[in-house]
Amino acid sequence: MVPMENSVEGSVPATMDGLADGDPLVITQEVVLPVTMTLVARAGTALADVRSLASHPHALAQSARWIAEHLPQVAPLPTTSTAAAAAAVAAGEFDAAVCAPIAAERYGLATLVDDIADFPGAATRFVLVEPPGRLPEPTGNDKTSLVAVVGDRTGALLELLREFAVREISLTRIESRPTRERIGTYSFSLDCEGHVADRRVAEALAALHRVCDEMRFLGSYPRADGRTNRPVPPVAQDPAFADAESWLARVRGGAAS
Repeated sequence: MVPMENSVEGSVPATMDGLADGDPLVITQEVVLPVTMTLVARAGTALADVRSLASHPHALAQSARWIAEHLPQVAPLPTTSTAAAAAAVAAGEFDAAVCAPIAAERYGLATLVDDIADFPGAATRFVLVEPPGRLPEPTGNDKTSLVAVVGDRTGALLELLREFAVREISLTRIESRPTRERIGTYSFSLDCEGHVADRRVAEALAALHRVCDEMRFLGSYPRADGRTNRPVPPVAQDPAFADAESWLARVRGGAAS
């Protein structure tokens, strides 16, 4: 289970890059969790005693105003996760950490200040990733994720987006990431409504496979962000695709249209 994006700080680069060019993995589930940031330290530490502070960069960014106001003498240091920061405090490496309350409990730390986030109501979307295998069954309210690399040519992004638009497929997220090969070359990470088992989604992915330099399918899974997919118009539903294929087969067989 890895963090994908945060409502305040956006996508998590390490996850995005790992899914794009690491070992093949697919998303099988997503969950959106509220973010609560607390300042924790070893028992007996007072706020005035804090000289070093650590946490994940997203957590530090979400509490930057509070830290600047209440701990102006401290230069926060990044760690790989908020839990890692809490563990480091327990080990005596730092005086304090910004983390979730559960991390303080797990590592036996005392809470100095509750809820120091600058933006109340923030949430993080996590995804469960697994080696490629059997996909979750369609639920009627699904997402499909992929990464596409388009060539350095005029209208390349428009070409990619058009494959979704003409099939009445709505995107829920799209963003670019550098391919890290050379400056100016980017991949596009995106989520769309629907499941690869849906005819319209399958056709769009097949079309992208033809026009993109590279493409990686990242999974189809139930949507869990509290929203409902937009209604699919009749012309984009599976029966319409089946009817069109039957008509085409008749035409190819010599029947009158």
